[in-house]
Amino acid sequence: MKYTLFNLCLIRSGAVEDGVGHIDEMQIFKKLDHRKADKFKTMKNTFILFLLALWGISASCSKKSNPVQVKSIKVEAPFEMPAISYPDFKDCPQFVITDFGATKGDMEKTSQAIGKAMDKANQVGGGTVVIPEGEWLTGKIHFKSNVNLHLKKGALLLFSDNPKDYLPAVHTTWEGLECYNYSPLIYAWQCRNVAITGEGRLEAKMDVWIKWFARPSGHMQNLKRLYFLAGYNKPVEERQMVNDSANFRSQFIQFNRCENVLLEGFEVKNSPFWTIHPYLSKNIVIRNIRVYAHGHNNDGIDPEMSQNVLIENCLLDQGDDAISIKSGRDQDAWRLNTPSKNIVIRNVTVQNGHQLVALGSELSGGIENVLIDNCKVIDGAKLNHLLFIKTNERRGGYVRNIYMNNTSSGKIDLGILGIETDVLYQWRDLVPTLERRLTPIQNIYLNNVKATDVQFISRILGQAELPVKNIILKNVKANTIADKEHIQENVLNFKTE
Repeated sequence: MKYTLFNLCLIRSGAVEDGVGHIDEMQIFKKLDHRKADKFKTMKNTFILFLLALWGISASCSKKSNPVQVKSIKVEAPFEMPAISYPDFKDCPQFVITDFGATKGDMEKTSQAIGKAMDKANQVGGGTVVIPEGEWLTGKIHFKSNVNLHLKKGALLLFSDNPKDYLPAVHTTWEGLECYNYSPLIYAWQCRNVAITGEGRLEAKMDVWIKWFARPSGHMQNLKRLYFLAGYNKPVEERQMVNDSANFRSQFIQFNRCENVLLEGFEVKNSPFWTIHPYLSKNIVIRNIRVYAHGHNNDGIDPEMSQNVLIENCLLDQGDDAISIKSGRDQDAWRLNTPSKNIVIRNVTVQNGHQLVALGSELSGGIENVLIDNCKVIDGAKLNHLLFIKTNERRGGYVRNIYMNNTSSGKIDLGILGIETDVLYQWRDLVPTLERRLTPIQNIYLNNVKATDVQFISRILGQAELPVKNIILKNVKANTIADKEHIQENVLNFKTE
């Protein structure tokens, strides 16, 4: 016998007997005596009220379950650029970490309090975790969805430099290769609607990380081990890189496989490794932040295999590339097959760094649709290039549709545009090439770009079997050029105006 919920309620009430099957109300009234008919009517009305109440509770819960608003921003670009969505927490409740036991000078209590506040904000469907004014020592911070970490003006989150505080190991990356390593200082895994906001500062203690900058022999041997594990497509779970000699430093901030990310207003000082690393993520807004990080490999912002990204109104001062767009490395990136694309960088000021914007050398997933507009490098910044595209015979991938407009610089150590296809650094003699794949590079456009003193305007070193194509420079100038204006090997359709 197949019953509806209402049938079962009637049987339970005694208004009808089990086995009647489909219930016809008129037939029931004819068969029931007066007492049972009244009971039937009461049961029916009660059931309807129950359903209405249930619907009301469900609607109320649904309304409260996600107070995070998702907004979008439309960005003009010379390619089809989708609107970028990002979270807005203005209508969300706030959870101050001192209400959860945070204590100044006590790393364990503060770390636990931030975790509890994150849990609470997530449980109510969205909330802001507030870091009050003052210095707060902490270990790792792991995000959950629908959470905003907000740093009040005068707040300082100071992160431990004890590697043990970043265990257990998490699924992360090292220079484009996936592995399990020490957790990034701030880490989000598969989260939606997450943000770091406010006028405070994030800072890394550096005593231990500085010692790891030297890359001792044990580190290099572990680099080789990871290279072969990835090159032969071993599962990421087998690539455990926390041991007594690998010394793989953590990224400061990594959003890994996340969507709808907002970073706004705060300052970052010092970093063990790459500073801000959106990885395999989508819809990212980074604006009005300040980065000061002069350690080894301290890139400022590294979007990697990430899409729909806006970086604007930032001040970057670091020891490596200011912004480095990446898309994974070799076999890992070919497997993940996710290009970095639809990236707009505008109104950014660089005080120090190797390049204003670098593409690569980890670009095996491909990079396309990038606009760099109205950016400035201050005089004395000691940059190598404004735009530098670097790859090698192991990378594959591609680079196309890259635009730099309305950008200016003081003295540059090398030149405005550099493209090199044989950049291997320490890897050249460390490990062999497992699979050779060249990188097609084409459609690079610079318009209204100026510097004071350079060695060259452009230097493009392509591969004979795969020349670089379609490089168009309009009003790209320098006051003083120490070497040749344009240096070229294996370039097709190079134009200047």
